[in-house]
Amino acid sequence: MDERGLVDVIIARIPRISAAEKILLCKRCNRENDIAALSKKDAEALLGRALGNRPWNMDTLRAQAERDAAIARMRGIGYVSYMSPLYPPLLREIWDPPVLLFYRGRLPNPERPMVAVVGTREPSPPALLQAYDIAKGLAYRGMPVVSGLARGIDAMAHRGNSDGGAPTVAVLGSGLDEIYPVINRALARRVVESGGCLLSEYPPEMQPRKWHFPARNRIISGLARGTLIVEAPAASGALITARFALEHGRDIWVASTGVTGGEYTRLRGGTAKLAAEGAPVIASAADILKEWGLAPASRGEKEAGRVQDSQDRAFSAVALAASLAQSLDIVYEE
Repeated sequence: MDERGLVDVIIARIPRISAAEKILLCKRCNRENDIAALSKKDAEALLGRALGNRPWNMDTLRAQAERDAAIARMRGIGYVSYMSPLYPPLLREIWDPPVLLFYRGRLPNPERPMVAVVGTREPSPPALLQAYDIAKGLAYRGMPVVSGLARGIDAMAHRGNSDGGAPTVAVLGSGLDEIYPVINRALARRVVESGGCLLSEYPPEMQPRKWHFPARNRIISGLARGTLIVEAPAASGALITARFALEHGRDIWVASTGVTGGEYTRLRGGTAKLAAEGAPVIASAADILKEWGLAPASRGEKEAGRVQDSQDRAFSAVALAASLAQSLDIVYEE
């Protein structure tokens, strides 16, 4: 690891400063000595605020950074800095991008626009099926889906995108060796093995924390050209991703199952409100492609990208949704 790489890992480890402030330090400091020599007064001038006590000890930070790098190398985890040309360009555009991204698998191709597909962890069977179908339809057009590897809509979007042959991207709220939820460990392996990528701003061995997931959502939105909210109740975390998408100036849509009433009305308060406020309602992948002026996948492209899955052939649409809901251990409360 060169000195620039260690500098970026050290900066990522500095406590009590924001992601945007770490980017400022990253631009200012090219060497470890640059960080060590930065006085409290200089740091306050750079960050534009009072710091109280200087928020770092170089010996502690260096030890943490060296440990992070060693564990990542041992466990097959790479990392890319904001300063690297390999850093995802769309993510670079948001106001608080992570200074460092840990990854397992292949980094997203910047030439391929991505769609974020998110929603509730306890969705209805129709929403599960629509998330799967839309993600698979996008894959037929060569378009990766980015989501959060959570139970429910996220997991189904990853499955559909992977089944369609696209390199789906999962953003975690933990270290990449601490897959959460545990029930999706097999899915995480599949994401990597199918040419996709696991991403996190958190170093190896970092446990998931409640506050990590809202922060994670800004990365999901930041990586994507547009965000689809499939189904979300009024207090759903998926609405945080929608808010980030609006702040980032990205497209936002609502899936058609997320706005209809019926027996699952309680699951759709958030998505119904987004639609009422003007978010376009999407029924299929073709609707998203049309929004972007892209042609839908041809039959030949569909067949080329299709993964022949025996369950896809054996189950009817409703049976498939119910089976996948059961596999994700989703329980409905009436």
